[in-house]
Amino acid sequence: MSSTVDSHVDQAPILACTISRDVQNFDLLIEDMEAVLGESWGDLGFGEALAFLSQPDADALEFVAIAMDQEDEENLVLLGEIIRHARSRNIRVILIAEDVSPAALHQLLRQGADEFVPYPLPENELASAIDRIRMPEPAAVLAAPESKAAARKSSHDREGVVLAVQGIAGGTGATTFAVNLAWELCNVAKKGKPEPRVCILDLDLQYGSVSTFLDLPRREAVFELLSDTESMDSDSFAAAMIGFEEKLHVLTSPADMLPMDLVSSEDINRMIGIARQQFDYVVIDMPRTLVQWTEAVLNSAHVYFALLELDMRSAQNALRLKRALQAEDLPFQKLRFALNRAPGFTDLSGKSRVKRMAESLGISIDLLLPDGGKQVTQGADHGLPLALSAAKNPLRKEIAKLALSLHELGQTDVEAA
Repeated sequence: MSSTVDSHVDQAPILACTISRDVQNFDLLIEDMEAVLGESWGDLGFGEALAFLSQPDADALEFVAIAMDQEDEENLVLLGEIIRHARSRNIRVILIAEDVSPAALHQLLRQGADEFVPYPLPENELASAIDRIRMPEPAAVLAAPESKAAARKSSHDREGVVLAVQGIAGGTGATTFAVNLAWELCNVAKKGKPEPRVCILDLDLQYGSVSTFLDLPRREAVFELLSDTESMDSDSFAAAMIGFEEKLHVLTSPADMLPMDLVSSEDINRMIGIARQQFDYVVIDMPRTLVQWTEAVLNSAHVYFALLELDMRSAQNALRLKRALQAEDLPFQKLRFALNRAPGFTDLSGKSRVKRMAESLGISIDLLLPDGGKQVTQGADHGLPLALSAAKNPLRKEIAKLALSLHELGQTDVEAA
């Protein structure tokens, strides 16, 4: 492998390029690129990438692999420009990231990156990502039927962001995370700015507890809505929801325990489509069980948070989930693993265990959530988000920080557009 693109011009057509601050910092990437492409690839620095992508030589590129670490987060604007420029020329984009914050990854994925692979690269993961981007892009999901009355658009006049949350094992705090993230997004706007419209959908049709966490009644209208989504419009969708503190809109789980196959992927796509028309953020609390329509949510989600703990059951389930999604060629890269009850700052032994767990599973644990203690349970028992029951709780502060970063990135995208 030569260190520049130009040296390949007379040897072989360039099918791909790595783009990084210094590709030598990613030696495993070099090995995998050579194993897959031989000599048919080159590497570029951040500064020269845009210039090369504007040249005729870039016409033959199938994809670029952008390799970055924590130091490169200060170059997010430039990286976003590179991604947009590549996609404008139908060049696919793979992100190779080491110790990069979930907020930064979220921004780059929303700007058009196709695949995300953590670094150090898990075995055969880059080859699998390349195989996926070489497949024809799937047809877009059919839009939901238009409402008889025009649906209310989000405050940004664009479709809302879908954030799904699923627990890898029982008791990992997925619903706590989903409810508090939704509430923090409701209150994230700066003074003088319009507040985002936020909804949370409880799709655990059997044991959903979002209504319990917010002390809200379960409505019969939810069952009627789920039973006949073909006739669902923005009015019937809004009628099935219930408000919390005049800010958060909640679609509770049904009053009775229902079979998971009551709804299909088409039903879920219709529901998400209408929700995105009306809200800036759509938070989805998923059942722990994988169901037939999990794929629909995964494909619709911008970020799919997977909650786990530092124990063997979470590790085993995370590995099984990874294998299941990759076996079906589903977008595993959308998953952002969040470790609940993470070791404290001074717990060096615990932090070492977290690192070993991530390496052994071949995943990146992007979010470390501190243990909120008894205040979390007490707040849920009283039907209040942590911001209202224990504003200084460390878990609440971390979720608020995540919500703020997600919202700021969304605002940046809108201003750039």
